Amino acid sequence: MFYKINRTIKIISMIIKYTVKIFFSLLLFSSLISCSSEKSLKNLDIYLVIGQSNMAGRADIQQQDKDTLKNVFLYRGDSIKTWEKAANPMNKYSTIRKSLKMQKLGPSYTFAREMAKVSNNRIGLVVNAKGGTNIKEWKPGTTFYKEAVRRTREAMKFGTLNGVIWHQGEANTSTVDAYMGQITELINSLRADLGNPDLPFVAGQLSEDKPQRHEFNVMIVTLPSFVSNTAVVSTEGTKTMEGTHFNSVSQRMLGERYAEKMKKLQKK
Repeated sequence: MFYKINRTIKIISMIIKYTVKIFFSLLLFSSLISCSSEKSLKNLDIYLVIGQSNMAGRADIQQQDKDTLKNVFLYRGDSIKTWEKAANPMNKYSTIRKSLKMQKLGPSYTFAREMAKVSNNRIGLVVNAKGGTNIKEWKPGTTFYKEAVRRTREAMKFGTLNGVIWHQGEANTSTVDAYMGQITELINSLRADLGNPDLPFVAGQLSEDKPQRHEFNVMIVTLPSFVSNTAVVSTEGTKTMEGTHFNSVSQRMLGERYAEKMKKLQKK
């Protein structure tokens, strides 16, 4: 009886030993595959995605938005992994975001999809938006600004920064007169700190579901007259869910419009 018990214990010990070995071997293999995959991510066309809630995304992620994007990678920049295949919500790795459950569909998904169609390289996205933010919080030297620059510089080890897309302004409709100077400062500082004096920059109009945004929209379309190599996306024909946040159809539409404007700037 004692012999049988002892033998059973030995068999169980051997099973545990080999199971642990297999587990760690698989873990090592997975790590090597991940490292190898990241080392192959060179010459990415990188885009910085910043702004407030409509750039972070508040629209429902519907079935057609659930796939990973072909040839598009999302910058994580954490201790686990540097890049991963891009999938919604795109703002999930923002270092300044609100809670994860608030991050949904924004324009960067279809923007990246469309840019990947015309690029000879794979696309890399650095998405670092936060809902409810005033442009003053993005002023050079602030935490939001420094985080955007820091993460972009890290991502640039894997490729070249090709442009910035920006959607913000809902928090600044009462200070429209000051906005052009503020966004000009932001663009010039990003270009200086990221080493590209002609870096393409595309901003977006706000929804006009609320009349008080009309003045802002009239002002922002003049951006290219003040700052070279910039463009502005129209929100004509879009709809919101509650007067502020674009719905899923509109977010897809805006992403495509951002891509179209970006492509035109790059052709220059």
